[in-house]
Amino acid sequence: MSFYLKGLGLGAGLIVAIGSQNAHVLRMGLRRQHVGLTVLVCILCEALLISLGVAGVGTMVEQSPVLLAAARWGGALFLAWYGLRAWRSAFGRHALNAAPHTVEIGMREAVATVLAVTLLNPHVYLDTVVLLGAIGGQQGPEGKWWFALGAVTAGAVWFVLLGFGARLLAPWFARPSAWRLLDGVIGVVMLLLAATLVAG
Repeated sequence: MSFYLKGLGLGAGLIVAIGSQNAHVLRMGLRRQHVGLTVLVCILCEALLISLGVAGVGTMVEQSPVLLAAARWGGALFLAWYGLRAWRSAFGRHALNAAPHTVEIGMREAVATVLAVTLLNPHVYLDTVVLLGAIGGQQGPEGKWWFALGAVTAGAVWFVLLGFGARLLAPWFARPSAWRLLDGVIGVVMLLLAATLVAG
C-alpha cells in the first residue's frame, strides 16, 4: 500500500501542472467535443509510458545521447508551433467565438491531436518514462508495479476531473475575452517550455 501511495503522490505532483496535454484536455472539455475519447487516450498513454519506464526503458533512454537530443529538439519545435498557434487563435478573428460555438472536429482528428499533444511533448517522457520509471524501478520487483498503479491512478483521476469538470467553467469562457486569455496563457507556457528545452 505504501508503494501505491508513493506513486499516487508523485504522479499527482507531476501531472497537475500547466502543459500542452492538460491545456488540450481543458480546451476539449470547454468545447464539449470528444471529451471522453480525449480523456481515455490520455489515460492509456500515461499508463503505457509509466509501465515502460518502470519496466526499465527509462534508464535506457536516459543513457542515450541521441535519443535525448532527438526528444529535446523535436519537442522544442512542436511546443513552439503549438504556442504560436495558440497566440494566433488568441489574436485572430476566430478567437471571438466562445467555446460552445466552435466547429465540431471529427473523431479521427480528435484522436490524432491528443496523440500529438501527448507523444510529441518530451516533457511527457521525462516525467513518465524517465523520472517515474527510475523511481518506480527502485521499489523492488513487486513494489514497482504498485508504484506504477498509483501513478496511473493519479493521472486518470486528474484527466477525468479536468476534462469533465471544465464545463463548470463554461459560463466564464462564454466571454470572448476569457477565451482569448486562455489561448494567450497557453501560448506563453508552450513557448517557455520550448525555450527551456533548447537552453537545457
